Amino acid sequence: MTRHARNCTAGAVYTYNEKKRDAAESGYGTNAKRLGKDSVKSFDCCSLTLQPCRIPVVTKDGYLFDKEAILQYIVTKKNEYSRKLKEYERLRRIEENELAAEANNKQQARMEQFVNAEKPTTTPAHRPTATIVRPSPSTSAAAAAAASSSVSSISNMVNGHEKKLPSFWLPSECPNAGAAKAKKPDATIYCPVSQQPLRVKDLIDVKFTLLKDGDNKRSLIAKEARYMCPITHDVLSNAVPCAVLRPTGDVVTLECVEKLIRKDMIHPLTDRKLKDKDIIILQRGGTGYAITNDNLQAKEKRPMLQV
Repeated sequence: MTRHARNCTAGAVYTYNEKKRDAAESGYGTNAKRLGKDSVKSFDCCSLTLQPCRIPVVTKDGYLFDKEAILQYIVTKKNEYSRKLKEYERLRRIEENELAAEANNKQQARMEQFVNAEKPTTTPAHRPTATIVRPSPSTSAAAAAAASSSVSSISNMVNGHEKKLPSFWLPSECPNAGAAKAKKPDATIYCPVSQQPLRVKDLIDVKFTLLKDGDNKRSLIAKEARYMCPITHDVLSNAVPCAVLRPTGDVVTLECVEKLIRKDMIHPLTDRKLKDKDIIILQRGGTGYAITNDNLQAKEKRPMLQV
């Protein structure tokens, strides 16, 4: 690095700081920025709408959704599947018709070949005499002119090509555009976050326990601390790992699960026997710290500045 690299402009070396400054001013290069707390959703917000859930439900992978939003998502995916299935059936019918027409053409060609092979051969003496018709000078001149124009012309509008002119702004009219292949759509609906199969009956109702702080003037959304663990009464936040108990949908802290519930595997509120699959780890929101979140780097790829 040259001396006074941040301010020197006469150096022979293009320093890192100069490159970074020029990239920021010119709009080239990849931008990398660390995400803060305000850039990541809260633990009680829907993964689709990014707003606090009115009727929260959770998947078996621990992703929280608003019931209205996730049901609308499933209905949209089902309608999309129905549309793709109709298009698939239409393409299948077209392919079947093309195959049937091709088979008929082959059968007709074989029949004509068989009929021609069975015809008796004729000798030169028995061949019919061809009548020679001499064309008029005007007709021959016009035919010669048309032939010469079709052969010598370099235009792509002759010989019937005016109807086959490729249109590069239409994908179906491009020269390399072929017939669409029929591909059966997948009827499985996948989670928009985890990309795992999702069914309506797999959604589990979640019940948050309101924090009893005695503040009735502010609305629930305006409060920083809104919910608590129903067993230990610890405040729930993005920095506190949480879990959902499947039988009742209660949200408890993971510390409570490890220290109290896993000892006897009994629900503390209902005294019901629990299994390992009944404890669903809730995917947390963001705090801006790497100890809580894994991916806090946001990158924006832009055109590179080559030197």
